[in-house]
Amino acid sequence: EDVPGTGKTTLAQALAAALGGSFSRVQFTADLLPSDIVGVSVFDQATSEFRFQSGPIFAHVVLADEINRTPPKTQSALLEAMNEHQVSIDGVVRTLPEPFLVIATQNPLEHHGTFPLPESQIDRFLMRLAMGYPDLESERLLLRQAGKAARSSVLVTSPEELVRLQREAMDVALHPDLEDYILTIIRATREHPGAALGVSPRGSQALVRAAKARAFLLGRRFVQPDDVQAVADPVLSHRIVPAESLAPGAVSGEGSAVLRSILASVAPPT
Repeated sequence: EDVPGTGKTTLAQALAAALGGSFSRVQFTADLLPSDIVGVSVFDQATSEFRFQSGPIFAHVVLADEINRTPPKTQSALLEAMNEHQVSIDGVVRTLPEPFLVIATQNPLEHHGTFPLPESQIDRFLMRLAMGYPDLESERLLLRQAGKAARSSVLVTSPEELVRLQREAMDVALHPDLEDYILTIIRATREHPGAALGVSPRGSQALVRAAKARAFLLGRRFVQPDDVQAVADPVLSHRIVPAESLAPGAVSGEGSAVLRSILASVAPPT
């Protein structure tokens, strides 16, 4: 989530290329329909039968570019896919490929022609990240590369290897004391006076998965408090609806302030 032109789409495309597998990009616009995403059944005159034509959702990595530029009706086409890795079309349940990942980019809501994402949609995203503007030397490099063809991304893994790594990461041990620490943080978001809506059970599960993944990437077979603290903001802040967000002029990043105060008040296990 960030202002246009900061490289959100480029980063998503590079990540998809590094993961291997199939990739599809959907430019979300005000006239996009749910069938443009999940697919539609078309009548085949040769066979006198309806034939399903799959949409771009049937890919390992799906980029929903500028997701908040389409109305909620079309946004909802992603709900079942993101939560259950399947879509139901014409009474038929169709399974999506594994691994399945939705990467969305979003412009700030105060920009013209945007629709706020409903809480049920936001809650399905594991993390929210902000690109920010590049530092001086990085932007200087961008200036020197202006007009040149972008370098092809390096293939890092395959879909099959990624699934194996995901399973190994989820085998990372989580001590009961850390479970209590996580639950204390989650419950504090629901009771904090500055929060109109706290983190859901889906959010607590996401925090555990992200903490285990970080520990796994660092070569550990157990989660430490540092892992929880490092991923807490990107995993939880977008799930918190601050009380101030009900007032005009509120911005989407205000959940971070509530979370920072909670992390400062909850002591990690030793």
